[in-house]
Amino acid sequence: MDPLAIPDHIQGLIFDCDGTLADTMPLHWQSWEEVAARHRFHFTEPRFYALAGIPSRDIVRQLNLEQGLTLDPLTVVRDKEQTYLAKLEQVGPIDLIVRLARSQAGRRPMAVASGGSRRVIERVLDHLGLRPLFQAVVTNEDVTRQKPAPDIFLEAARRLGVPPCGCRAYEDADLGLEAIRAAGMEAVDVRPLTGGFCPAPRGF
Repeated sequence: MDPLAIPDHIQGLIFDCDGTLADTMPLHWQSWEEVAARHRFHFTEPRFYALAGIPSRDIVRQLNLEQGLTLDPLTVVRDKEQTYLAKLEQVGPIDLIVRLARSQAGRRPMAVASGGSRRVIERVLDHLGLRPLFQAVVTNEDVTRQKPAPDIFLEAARRLGVPPCGCRAYEDADLGLEAIRAAGMEAVDVRPLTGGFCPAPRGF
């Protein structure tokens, strides 16, 4: 399968945002580092990448359980989002994937399916001038079960009016790729194409 050639049977395209369309992952990690220091919890860079695609609130809940903490997830997430958004001007596109999306605009319906919050993802897409390309943006607020469950990609396909078997989806994280495959879609790992970070195995 050529990830840059779209065969005729593919009716719709779905893209993750962070690390797929937008070069945001290093900035997200910097923000987590700063927030971890302020709130006094332990979080490593390999663990951050291994949990890519999981909503921040769920990461905080998991860290609470593992480290015997009582952090308020909403407080920590609000701090993390504000810290990250202060760096928004540093966000650039992942050129190869963005060029692909632009080349398909108007030819196939397209959606974004992200484990991030709507507030942040919409800001990133607007900042990069990408929002008009997509007929739908699905975020962690739109589904109950998060990646690696298939729900966020299935919801994106539903909003596009395309059956899952007619969709190809692009991701940079293991949990997201697992979700795409569980949804019955073609999955493209963008990391070999873009030189992206390959996370440590789950449970690191």
